[in-house]
Amino acid sequence: MIAIDKFELENGLRVVVNKDTTTPVATINLLYDVGARDEDENKTGFAHLFEHLMFGGSVNIPNYDIELQKAGGENNAFTSNNITNYYITLPRQNLETAFWLESDRMLELDFSQEKLKIQQNVVIEEYKQRYLNQPYGDIWLLLRPIAYKVHPYKWATIGKDISHIENATLEDVKDFFYRFYAPNNAVLVVAGNVETREIEDLSNKWFGTIERRKVAVRSLPEEPHKTSAECKEVQKDVPFDAIYKSYHMCSRLDTDFYGYDLLSDILSNGKSSRLYETLVKRKKLFSEINAYITGDHDPGLFIISGKLIKGVKMQVAADAIEKELNKLKTDLVLEYELQKVKNKIESIQIFSEISILNKAINLAMHELLGDAKNINKEVERYRQVDNHQLLRIANKMFRPENSATLYYKSVN
Repeated sequence: MIAIDKFELENGLRVVVNKDTTTPVATINLLYDVGARDEDENKTGFAHLFEHLMFGGSVNIPNYDIELQKAGGENNAFTSNNITNYYITLPRQNLETAFWLESDRMLELDFSQEKLKIQQNVVIEEYKQRYLNQPYGDIWLLLRPIAYKVHPYKWATIGKDISHIENATLEDVKDFFYRFYAPNNAVLVVAGNVETREIEDLSNKWFGTIERRKVAVRSLPEEPHKTSAECKEVQKDVPFDAIYKSYHMCSRLDTDFYGYDLLSDILSNGKSSRLYETLVKRKKLFSEINAYITGDHDPGLFIISGKLIKGVKMQVAADAIEKELNKLKTDLVLEYELQKVKNKIESIQIFSEISILNKAINLAMHELLGDAKNINKEVERYRQVDNHQLLRIANKMFRPENSATLYYKSVN
């Protein structure tokens, strides 16, 4: 069991404390409840842009990295369609430095046209290198718009179009900052050999004076139920043909979420999984094939992706995938097979708690979704899934009209 204390500041900042006496370092993780889904469709990529802008200096601290390095710390951040997350790991005795750094950039960034231009160029270059000039890099730019028609999950975290970042103004980014980067829109987690009382004092000292901001209530359009299969075919300069198939599934908070996750593992977790055993090893249709879930806060996607062996026809490969999925709709998963993937998930959960950073990130996610203490219930929720639930989920999900497929063809 992970030890958890919680409290909330008057300005709405939620704080979670995990006392871990086994480590000489401490981690501070600051999660903001803003992601690509919160963007204007005509101004996308802003959440990701802010991941970069937040390292460009705040009102009182011109160079974030230099100050952190003086304290022996390391930091990074990531953005998704759901959240933006920042974290610092540093020696326990220098913990207050992390509070100073994170609170000052929550208070106010050092907004300037020069710094905005620098980060715009960084993101534009990333867009080109990772999404446009890398083999298969544009998958999410192509698949999301055919999987979603209404919900803002229809664009990738990097943005819908590169021009949105190119045309971002200083006023645009200031408005985005003050709408979402607020104490009442964040979760702070501190993990390490710390006392809750100490963290209360530090939180009030460094974050307590930051005023609550007006954060709009999230009201996103609900994606309608699909009534027909969606397909798109593209030709690109890539080594092999590939298939990317998506099915709509439930949200992260749905009780069926754990069943969907286990189904993805049954299909592709390891070399004894169904897709690898049948389509890679025995039938030799794919060189690699994977199944995974996006795990989104709103109803997300169940993805199957695979690269075909040279000479295999696309339709033959697609039909083979369908055949494997249909087995899950007609036959109960055997108990030993279900127990095997449950054991793997349980071991992953246990090992993830060894890393103080992973633990802090997971606690922040659980607190955002309702209660950090739910992290101690995860393993039991996977254990409770049975093969009848998997059969029901498979029949609900693996319907042609619930799918969107991208056929990614090589020009060679």
